[in-house]
Amino acid sequence: MDALHEWMQAQRLQVPEGTAIANALDYSLKRWAALTRYLDDGAIPIDNNRVENLIRPWALGRKNWLFAGSLRSGRRAAAIMSLIQSAKLNGHEPYAYLKDVLTRLPTHKASAIDELLPHTWQPATSDKA
Repeated sequence: MDALHEWMQAQRLQVPEGTAIANALDYSLKRWAALTRYLDDGAIPIDNNRVENLIRPWALGRKNWLFAGSLRSGRRAAAIMSLIQSAKLNGHEPYAYLKDVLTRLPTHKASAIDELLPHTWQPATSDKA
């Protein structure tokens, strides 16, 4: 990575200002610390493809959702979308997660609301057996 960094810096000196290559090199060089952060911590993925793939449906629909009806409606939609994606990230089937949480929510203790968040959620046990 050190050799790549040095090479990029040398190339940047040879490329005319305002060209696409100059812009690409400037972008990478300005963000070098962030681009190489994964080298310092093995828990950090080398890319963010997983996140990019998860948000793709939302990015594609963005133009359709520009007018949610009101700011309040937009905030509600954002909260639901966040819960759905968080459920997926935590290995839950979103419909099952939301159905269970929305069923339990009216009688769930406010002090224990964290139990219903996607990263701590456990499906309710059914008494019907």
